[in-house]
Amino acid sequence: MKKITLAMTLLAFVTALSGCGASEVPVAGSTTAAASTENAGTTAETTAAETTAASQEPSAAGGTFRSVDEIKSSGTIKIGVFSDKAPFGYVDDQGKYQGYDVYYAERIAKDLGVKVEYTPLDPASRVEYVSTGKVDITLANFTVTPERAEKVDFALPYMKVALGVVSPDGAVIKSVDELKGKTLIVAKGTTAETFFEKNYPEVKLQKYDAYADAYNALLDGRGDAFSTDNTEVIAWAKANPGFTVGIDTLGDYDTIAAAVAKGNSSLLDFLNDEIKKLGEEKFFHADYDATLKAVYGDDANPDSMVVEGGVVD
Repeated sequence: MKKITLAMTLLAFVTALSGCGASEVPVAGSTTAAASTENAGTTAETTAAETTAASQEPSAAGGTFRSVDEIKSSGTIKIGVFSDKAPFGYVDDQGKYQGYDVYYAERIAKDLGVKVEYTPLDPASRVEYVSTGKVDITLANFTVTPERAEKVDFALPYMKVALGVVSPDGAVIKSVDELKGKTLIVAKGTTAETFFEKNYPEVKLQKYDAYADAYNALLDGRGDAFSTDNTEVIAWAKANPGFTVGIDTLGDYDTIAAAVAKGNSSLLDFLNDEIKKLGEEKFFHADYDATLKAVYGDDANPDSMVVEGGVVD
């Protein structure tokens, strides 16, 4: 009798374990995580957990992503943005997210019929957060590169940029040659870091996780210059007297786009259709007028930055 009871107990335990796929890495706080923790024990509840887990498709990075239908059903879309990179993504003095990327994020949420939940990102965390399901979309001034495209899926572009270099007025850096023997500040995980490591390995780089820390390093004189997207350094120099963008275009022009988890075709298709639709109403020119025009002034040409309908001129 004891042997029969033990066998039945082991059978029930194995049945419960079969409901938790070994490769499944549920998003913290998801119904999948709750089901696998609380419901292992009865066949009916394990079946429910399997159904919930199946609705969250595994990504190439081993995390999970949500389809458009699941996002709509939840009532919330999770979007990763910068919180310290004005005028593209930042938190104002009222604690609200603002900027060019945020303006676009709000429209995405509106057209999906959901609320938006923002997650602040550092440059180096943009790939990881979207590929593991911590956010549905990374929309943080994200430059498209072949290396990143191996890890995430990029939607059609909505902006174009090159690199720029800003430095103090008293020692303006006007060429890369002038960086020899000097220290260049960059943010980790950015195209500036990659560009200089690949093309100018002799330039000494001082790296920071957050943009705010990088700019503070420049303000404090810990480095001789700072490099990131030209759109940003131009805006920053205008807001910070005493600094000049001595190199306003460096390297090739690149595009900026939203990114989703690898294989999330549902959300990627929605974003691409959205970009095309918004192009018909010149949405990103309106975005520029609302968030960037006051920064760059009337002399700047929005067509040098804005991309409509995903088509780069």
